[in-house]
Amino acid sequence: MTFSIVGFDPKEKEWGIAVQSKFIGVGAVVPFARAGAGAVATQSYANTAYGPHALQLMEEGKTAEEALEIIMQDDPDRHLRQVGLIDAQGNAATFTGEGCYDWAGGMIGEHFAAQGNILVDQRTVEAMAGTFTSTEGTLAERLLKALDAGQEAGGDSRGKQSAAIYVVKEKGGYGGFNDRLIDLRVDDHPDPIKELIRIFNLHQLYFAASNPDRIVPVDGSVKEELEAELERHGYMKEDKTVHQGLRDYLHTENFEMREHEGSIDLDVLEFMKKQGK
Repeated sequence: MTFSIVGFDPKEKEWGIAVQSKFIGVGAVVPFARAGAGAVATQSYANTAYGPHALQLMEEGKTAEEALEIIMQDDPDRHLRQVGLIDAQGNAATFTGEGCYDWAGGMIGEHFAAQGNILVDQRTVEAMAGTFTSTEGTLAERLLKALDAGQEAGGDSRGKQSAAIYVVKEKGGYGGFNDRLIDLRVDDHPDPIKELIRIFNLHQLYFAASNPDRIVPVDGSVKEELEAELERHGYMKEDKTVHQGLRDYLHTENFEMREHEGSIDLDVLEFMKKQGK
Protein backbone atom coordinates (compact mmCIF):
# COMPACT_ATOMS: atom_id res chain seq x y z
CA MET A 1 0.00 0.00 0.00
CA THR A 2 3.04 2.20 -0.39
CA PHE A 3 5.41 3.46 -3.07
CA SER A 4 8.73 5.18 -2.48
CA ILE A 5 11.95 6.29 -4.08
CA VAL A 6 15.34 6.48 -2.37
CA GLY A 7 18.01 8.67 -3.98
CA PHE A 8 21.51 10.13 -3.75
CA ASP A 9 23.11 13.32 -5.07
CA PRO A 10 26.86 12.70 -5.46
CA LYS A 11 27.70 16.36 -6.01
CA GLU A 12 25.90 17.74 -2.95
CA LYS A 13 26.38 14.57 -0.87
CA GLU A 14 22.70 14.28 -0.05
CA TRP A 15 20.65 11.15 0.64
CA GLY A 16 16.86 11.07 0.71
CA ILE A 17 13.51 9.33 0.45
CA ALA A 18 10.09 10.36 -0.85
CA VAL A 19 7.08 8.17 -0.08
CA GLN A 20 3.27 8.05 -0.45
CA SER A 21 0.80 5.57 1.02
CA LYS A 22 -2.84 4.76 1.78
CA PHE A 23 -1.73 4.76 5.41
CA ILE A 24 -1.79 7.49 8.02
CA GLY A 25 1.53 9.16 8.88
CA VAL A 26 3.72 7.18 6.48
CA GLY A 27 6.61 9.54 7.23
CA ALA A 28 6.81 8.11 10.76
CA VAL A 29 7.35 4.57 9.47
CA VAL A 30 9.09 4.29 6.09
CA PRO A 31 12.03 6.76 5.72
CA PHE A 32 15.42 6.52 7.44
CA ALA A 33 18.60 8.37 6.44
CA ARG A 34 21.94 9.43 7.86
CA ALA A 35 24.46 11.76 6.23
CA GLY A 36 27.58 9.87 5.21
CA ALA A 37 25.83 6.51 5.57
CA GLY A 38 22.85 6.29 3.22
CA ALA A 39 19.07 6.09 3.10
CA VAL A 40 16.47 3.36 3.59
CA ALA A 41 12.78 2.96 2.81
CA THR A 42 11.18 0.05 4.67
CA GLN A 43 7.56 -0.81 3.82
CA SER A 44 4.96 -3.58 3.38
CA TYR A 45 4.45 -4.83 6.94
CA ALA A 46 7.43 -2.57 7.56
CA ASN A 47 10.14 -3.80 9.87
CA THR A 48 11.29 -0.46 11.24
CA ALA A 49 14.40 -2.07 12.71
CA TYR A 50 15.68 -2.32 9.13
CA GLY A 51 16.32 1.43 8.96
CA PRO A 52 18.76 1.93 11.87
CA HIS A 53 20.40 -1.44 11.30
CA ALA A 54 21.06 -0.85 7.60
CA LEU A 55 22.33 2.68 8.22
CA GLN A 56 24.78 1.41 10.82
CA LEU A 57 26.04 -1.28 8.45
CA MET A 58 26.45 1.16 5.56
CA GLU A 59 28.18 3.68 7.82
CA GLU A 60 30.66 0.90 8.62
CA GLY A 61 31.35 0.46 4.91
CA LYS A 62 28.87 -2.18 3.78
CA THR A 63 27.30 -1.75 0.35
CA ALA A 64 23.54 -1.47 -0.03
CA GLU A 65 23.37 -5.09 -1.26
CA GLU A 66 25.46 -6.35 1.64
CA ALA A 67 23.41 -4.41 4.17
CA LEU A 68 20.18 -5.68 2.64
CA GLU A 69 21.28 -9.30 2.94
CA ILE A 70 22.36 -8.88 6.56
CA ILE A 71 19.26 -7.09 7.85
CA MET A 72 16.94 -9.70 6.33
CA GLN A 73 18.80 -12.90 7.10
CA ASP A 74 17.16 -13.54 10.49
CA ASP A 75 13.72 -12.08 9.73
CA PRO A 76 11.12 -14.88 9.59
CA ASP A 77 8.69 -12.54 7.83
CA ARG A 78 11.06 -11.36 5.12
CA HIS A 79 8.65 -12.67 2.48
CA LEU A 80 6.23 -9.89 3.51
CA ARG A 81 8.79 -7.06 3.44
CA GLN A 82 9.74 -4.50 0.86
CA VAL A 83 12.80 -2.28 1.21
CA GLY A 84 14.96 0.07 -0.85
CA LEU A 85 18.45 1.24 0.07
CA ILE A 86 21.14 3.67 -1.09
CA ASP A 87 24.58 3.34 0.48
CA ALA A 88 27.25 5.94 1.23
CA GLN A 89 28.58 5.76 -2.34
CA GLY A 90 25.16 5.90 -4.00
CA ASN A 91 24.87 2.20 -4.81
CA ALA A 92 21.26 0.99 -4.80
CA ALA A 93 19.45 -2.17 -3.75
CA THR A 94 15.78 -3.11 -3.57
CA PHE A 95 13.87 -6.17 -2.36
CA THR A 96 10.24 -7.27 -2.68
CA GLY A 97 9.16 -10.39 -0.80
CA GLU A 98 7.04 -12.96 -2.56
CA GLY A 99 4.30 -12.41 0.02
CA CYS A 100 3.78 -8.72 -0.85
CA TYR A 101 0.37 -7.95 -2.34
CA ASP A 102 0.13 -7.33 -6.08
CA TRP A 103 1.21 -5.32 -7.82
CA ALA A 104 4.54 -5.25 -6.03
CA GLY A 105 8.08 -4.77 -7.27
CA GLY A 106 11.04 -2.45 -7.57
CA MET A 107 13.74 -1.05 -9.84
CA ILE A 108 17.24 0.26 -9.28
CA GLY A 109 19.37 2.58 -11.37
CA GLU A 110 22.15 5.08 -10.99
CA HIS A 111 21.78 6.56 -7.51
CA PHE A 112 18.18 5.45 -6.92
CA ALA A 113 15.92 2.60 -5.83
CA ALA A 114 12.17 2.77 -6.55
CA GLN A 115 9.63 0.31 -5.16
CA GLY A 116 5.98 -0.14 -4.34
CA ASN A 117 3.29 -2.61 -3.30
CA ILE A 118 -0.48 -2.87 -3.77
CA LEU A 119 -0.04 -0.67 -6.83
CA VAL A 120 -2.30 -0.41 -9.85
CA ASP A 121 0.53 -1.89 -11.92
CA GLN A 122 4.26 -1.62 -12.60
CA ARG A 123 3.94 1.75 -14.35
CA THR A 124 4.13 3.58 -11.00
CA VAL A 125 7.64 2.28 -10.33
CA GLU A 126 8.68 2.79 -13.94
CA ALA A 127 7.44 6.40 -13.86
CA MET A 128 9.35 7.12 -10.65
CA ALA A 129 12.53 5.63 -12.09
CA GLY A 130 12.23 7.42 -15.42
CA THR A 131 11.39 10.78 -13.90
CA PHE A 132 14.19 10.68 -11.32
CA THR A 133 16.68 9.79 -14.05
CA SER A 134 15.56 12.47 -16.51
CA THR A 135 14.81 15.35 -14.12
CA GLU A 136 17.25 18.09 -13.14
CA GLY A 137 17.28 20.03 -9.89
CA THR A 138 18.05 19.35 -6.25
CA LEU A 139 17.69 15.86 -4.84
CA ALA A 140 14.50 16.90 -3.04
CA GLU A 141 13.00 18.33 -6.22
CA ARG A 142 13.84 15.18 -8.20
CA LEU A 143 12.41 12.90 -5.51
CA LEU A 144 9.16 14.86 -5.35
CA LYS A 145 8.78 14.97 -9.12
CA ALA A 146 9.39 11.23 -9.26
CA LEU A 147 6.82 10.57 -6.53
CA ASP A 148 4.26 12.77 -8.29
CA ALA A 149 4.90 10.97 -11.57
CA GLY A 150 4.36 7.64 -9.83
CA GLN A 151 0.98 8.79 -8.59
CA GLU A 152 0.01 10.09 -12.03
CA ALA A 153 0.94 6.70 -13.50
CA GLY A 154 -1.47 4.89 -11.18
CA GLY A 155 -0.09 4.86 -7.66
CA ASP A 156 -1.50 2.92 -4.74
CA SER A 157 -4.52 0.89 -5.89
CA ARG A 158 -6.27 1.59 -2.56
CA GLY A 159 -5.97 5.37 -2.86
CA LYS A 160 -4.05 8.22 -1.20
CA GLN A 161 -3.62 9.38 2.38
CA SER A 162 -0.14 10.47 3.46
CA ALA A 163 3.24 11.41 2.01
CA ALA A 164 6.67 12.47 3.23
CA ILE A 165 10.12 13.57 2.11
CA TYR A 166 13.29 13.21 4.15
CA VAL A 167 16.70 14.43 2.90
CA VAL A 168 19.93 14.56 4.88
CA LYS A 169 23.23 16.35 4.34
CA GLU A 170 26.12 16.89 6.72
CA LYS A 171 25.30 20.04 8.75
CA GLY A 172 22.40 20.69 6.38
CA GLY A 173 19.81 21.23 9.11
CA TYR A 174 18.61 24.48 10.62
CA GLY A 175 21.59 26.52 11.79
CA GLY A 176 23.95 23.76 10.72
CA PHE A 177 23.38 21.92 14.01
CA ASN A 178 22.17 18.63 12.50
CA ASP A 179 21.94 16.80 9.17
CA ARG A 180 18.17 17.11 8.60
CA LEU A 181 18.08 19.19 5.42
CA ILE A 182 14.43 18.44 4.48
CA ASP A 183 12.01 16.70 6.84
CA LEU A 184 8.39 17.26 5.79
CA ARG A 185 5.26 15.19 6.24
CA VAL A 186 1.61 15.23 5.23
CA ASP A 187 -0.03 12.74 7.57
CA ASP A 188 -3.65 12.73 6.35
CA HIS A 189 -4.84 14.54 3.22
CA PRO A 190 -7.00 13.76 0.14
CA ASP A 191 -4.10 14.71 -2.17
CA PRO A 192 -0.98 14.22 -0.05
CA ILE A 193 1.69 14.51 -2.74
CA LYS A 194 0.39 17.82 -4.07
CA GLU A 195 0.12 19.10 -0.49
CA LEU A 196 3.67 17.90 0.23
CA ILE A 197 4.94 19.78 -2.83
CA ARG A 198 3.12 22.91 -1.63
CA ILE A 199 4.72 22.64 1.81
CA PHE A 200 8.13 21.96 0.27
CA ASN A 201 7.86 25.14 -1.81
CA LEU A 202 7.01 27.06 1.36
CA HIS A 203 9.97 25.46 3.14
CA GLN A 204 12.26 26.63 0.36
CA LEU A 205 10.86 30.15 0.57
CA TYR A 206 11.53 30.26 4.31
CA PHE A 207 14.90 28.53 4.49
CA ALA A 208 16.62 28.63 1.10
CA ALA A 209 18.89 31.54 0.19
CA SER A 210 17.54 34.24 -2.11
CA ASN A 211 18.21 34.02 -5.83
CA PRO A 212 20.49 37.04 -6.52
CA ASP A 213 18.52 37.76 -9.69
CA ARG A 214 15.36 38.25 -7.59
CA ILE A 215 16.83 40.85 -5.21
CA VAL A 216 15.92 44.41 -6.25
CA PRO A 217 16.15 47.86 -4.63
CA VAL A 218 13.10 49.16 -2.79
CA ASP A 219 12.29 52.09 -5.07
CA GLY A 220 9.97 53.14 -7.88
CA SER A 221 7.07 50.82 -8.64
CA VAL A 222 8.49 48.10 -6.36
CA LYS A 223 8.35 50.50 -3.41
CA GLU A 224 4.76 51.44 -4.26
CA GLU A 225 3.69 47.79 -4.45
CA LEU A 226 5.53 46.94 -1.24
CA GLU A 227 4.04 49.85 0.67
CA ALA A 228 0.54 48.84 -0.42
CA GLU A 229 1.10 45.26 0.73
CA LEU A 230 2.62 46.34 4.04
CA GLU A 231 -0.39 48.61 4.59
CA ARG A 232 -2.76 45.73 3.78
CA HIS A 233 -0.99 43.44 6.23
CA GLY A 234 -0.89 46.05 8.98
CA TYR A 235 2.83 46.83 9.03
CA MET A 236 2.71 50.56 8.24
CA LYS A 237 1.34 51.78 11.56
CA GLU A 238 2.88 54.48 13.78
CA ASP A 239 4.43 56.40 10.87
CA LYS A 240 6.88 53.63 10.07
CA THR A 241 8.97 53.84 6.92
CA VAL A 242 8.63 51.19 4.24
CA HIS A 243 12.00 49.74 5.27
CA GLN A 244 10.94 49.52 8.91
CA GLY A 245 7.65 47.92 7.95
CA LEU A 246 9.43 45.41 5.72
CA ARG A 247 11.85 44.52 8.49
CA ASP A 248 8.98 43.93 10.91
CA TYR A 249 7.17 41.78 8.34
CA LEU A 250 10.24 39.67 7.58
CA HIS A 251 10.96 39.03 11.25
CA THR A 252 7.33 38.25 12.06
CA GLU A 253 6.98 35.85 9.14
CA ASN A 254 10.39 34.16 9.74
CA PHE A 255 11.90 35.39 6.48
CA GLU A 256 15.22 36.41 8.03
CA MET A 257 17.04 34.33 5.40
CA ARG A 258 15.66 36.71 2.75
CA GLU A 259 16.41 40.03 4.47
CA HIS A 260 18.53 42.42 2.38
CA GLU A 261 19.41 45.95 3.44
CA GLY A 262 17.67 48.48 1.19
CA SER A 263 16.35 45.74 -1.12
CA ILE A 264 13.64 43.11 -1.28
CA ASP A 265 13.48 39.56 -2.55
CA LEU A 266 10.72 39.56 -5.19
CA ASP A 267 9.71 36.05 -4.10
CA VAL A 268 8.77 37.53 -0.72
CA LEU A 269 6.77 40.29 -2.40
CA GLU A 270 4.92 37.72 -4.50
CA PHE A 271 4.17 35.74 -1.35
CA MET A 272 2.82 38.88 0.34
CA LYS A 273 0.49 39.53 -2.60
CA LYS A 274 -1.03 36.04 -2.33
CA GLN A 275 -1.18 36.01 1.46
CA GLY A 276 -4.67 36.47 2.87
CA LYS A 277 -6.39 36.30 -0.52
